[in-house]
Amino acid sequence: MKTVKKRSSKPSYKPRQPFWPIALSLTLAMYLTILPLSDWPWDYRPPWTVLAILFWCFATPRRVGIFTGFVVGLMLDVLTGALLGQHALALSVTAYLALVLRPRIRIFPPWQQAFFVALILLTERLLTLWIIGATGQPMPALTYWISALVGLAFWPIMAWLLVPFERRLGLG
Repeated sequence: MKTVKKRSSKPSYKPRQPFWPIALSLTLAMYLTILPLSDWPWDYRPPWTVLAILFWCFATPRRVGIFTGFVVGLMLDVLTGALLGQHALALSVTAYLALVLRPRIRIFPPWQQAFFVALILLTERLLTLWIIGATGQPMPALTYWISALVGLAFWPIMAWLLVPFERRLGLG
């Protein structure tokens, strides 16, 4: 005798979480990147867009990944007037590293994650420096590397600000 399974009244699909917190944080990060400042704090500005991409790659690897890094990088290239593809390549590689290293990094608290994030930020800076050198642009000063250290300091703060959105989306 065959048994017939009853269909449940609940839908079998999971409703999609909203994308607006991710888009809002990436838009705010790009705005903070192009916010006009005087000359002296320019090199001490944290890499807001890279930090936002890293956070969302750690939090939602199925929604934010290499393609998102590429698209945001292209938008950042247009906004900053940089060589088209410079930030796109750097953010794509950064997103790839974040996705590959995610299982190893995500288990640590944010203040310990900051050291791994600093290594990824240094890799991003090194890749950008390589692009600058390959295109014949003038080499930046040594203060060019400070933004990775500032990113190390800002990572726990940024994680603390974005974790409520991650939890609200049911991702954390």
